[in-house]
Amino acid sequence: MPVWPTIERFISEQGAAVLVTLVEARGSSPREVGARLLVRPDGGFSGTIGGGTLEWMALAEAQLLLSRAATRSVRRIDQALGPDLGQCCGGRVTLTLERFAQADQKWVATLAAAERAGSLVTIGTQQGARIVRRPLAADEIAEPPGARYGRLQDGRIVERFGGGATPLYLFGAGHVGRSLVLALAPLPFAVIWIDPRPTAFPSHVPENVACIAAPEPVRLLEGAPTGAFVAVMTHSHALDLDVVAAALKADRFAYLGLIGSATKRARFESAMRQIGIADAAMEKLVCPIGLTMIRDKTPPAIAAAIAAQLLMVRDAAATQAQVPSRGVRPFSSEIAS
Repeated sequence: MPVWPTIERFISEQGAAVLVTLVEARGSSPREVGARLLVRPDGGFSGTIGGGTLEWMALAEAQLLLSRAATRSVRRIDQALGPDLGQCCGGRVTLTLERFAQADQKWVATLAAAERAGSLVTIGTQQGARIVRRPLAADEIAEPPGARYGRLQDGRIVERFGGGATPLYLFGAGHVGRSLVLALAPLPFAVIWIDPRPTAFPSHVPENVACIAAPEPVRLLEGAPTGAFVAVMTHSHALDLDVVAAALKADRFAYLGLIGSATKRARFESAMRQIGIADAAMEKLVCPIGLTMIRDKTPPAIAAAIAAQLLMVRDAAATQAQVPSRGVRPFSSEIAS
């Protein structure tokens, strides 16, 4: 969900907006730290901090903040989910609610433009009734690296907005490929959809998808970033083999999945041994692709099984990337809310 572009739109359309952020979670909670909810004066909202009573309470508090222009623009709420709200999670969460109005349009537009351009990382401090933010420069350290919200030891806040999508190179625009693109539409993946047949793609695709009709699909792997995911499901077993072999030889992709049966895998392994690919490298190939406990073979079900597996691999990679915070360099120029 785009955060600052949505705040910018809400202010333009209705004159104000409230950003609700889950900033602390102790014990069980319906969402992770950094989850966000954007609220506008007419009662509409975008995003979620987990639904249920907690979210209804946050929506009511946001409307109260929107109705009182003279009050503080930042409010902090601490709630025990069980005793205070009757929810079964059993944990405790802290929310911040920030009110923005037309007077904030200029600097909101600055952050919105930065978020549209890619992943935006800001650093901020709370100063009285507002939070002062500025974008981090490209050469500054922004820890913790995988988090959307975190506090440094000196109390400053590091936040991530937009971006962060995992690049997925999807080879094949057949039935399963089409279903997978739809399954991934609301998920944090940037899909590069590749097929040598120009007419294979549908006329409309989700916003996170780029279609490439490539006469030599395998060559597109050369430009794929290290750590990208690769899913192979073309109309041709020979092309499948070429893509898989090239991806294994590159040895720099975080995930390589191939649609097919155990028999197809065995045949591919035999063929790859003949071209010098070691068994240890072939162990990185996921085939059959997706969660195999899902037995349904219809394209939407297969796509759901693949999407779930991709999320699991993505989450595991994000967990491994967590390192202790090292802080950020001092700064001078700031953007204030």
